[in-house]
Amino acid sequence: MALPSIALPGQPLGPATKYSPGPGTHIHESQIYASIAGPVTTSKRPSQPKSKTHKPASTLPLLSISRPYQSSSLSNADMLGVLGAGSGGGENVLPEVESIVLARVTRIGQRFATVEILVVGESVCREGFQGMVRREDVRATEKDKVRIEEVFRVGDLVRGQVISLGDQSNYYLSTAQNEFGVVMATSEAGNQMYPISWKEFRDPKTGATETRKVAKPF
Repeated sequence: MALPSIALPGQPLGPATKYSPGPGTHIHESQIYASIAGPVTTSKRPSQPKSKTHKPASTLPLLSISRPYQSSSLSNADMLGVLGAGSGGGENVLPEVESIVLARVTRIGQRFATVEILVVGESVCREGFQGMVRREDVRATEKDKVRIEEVFRVGDLVRGQVISLGDQSNYYLSTAQNEFGVVMATSEAGNQMYPISWKEFRDPKTGATETRKVAKPF
């Protein structure tokens, strides 16, 4: 799989057997994913003197994502097409009740999904905020039948609405309305999928389908 020139949060970049994760990335199940939006770069690790007490550092290329304001190859205008107005280098913006946000799923539990809020309204956050989508806030109906692992996966990009400022560590989000839910998802095979119904995405290469709480496209 060729490296993309620009990555979105949650987008798969390459296997951990081929690259080392750098700034702006994270590893999940031996796959390196983008943690932020921006241009993708690879570089060689600086050579280090040999030591008898330390293991040799990895020789794999370092895969990283630069913040837009750190890269001269990507203008703010280019980033508008990636994450909407106000992306640039990010803004000091705080989520408020009823704010529409874009968040990346970072962890799945039995009763909730933990997310990192990346965009508030049309402004990209300089630093992410931790949020939570509880099982009862996923859908407006049949709340008792919701299974978190069937509606979200780690790495999914989710559009939602802040319904409570929660506690000191989490904002509570809802995806109950039709326009809220997963807007971008990657298949188990590592391919970007497209929605085919309110409940499913399809991998265009393998043809396999995966369940999600799909957001209605604008």
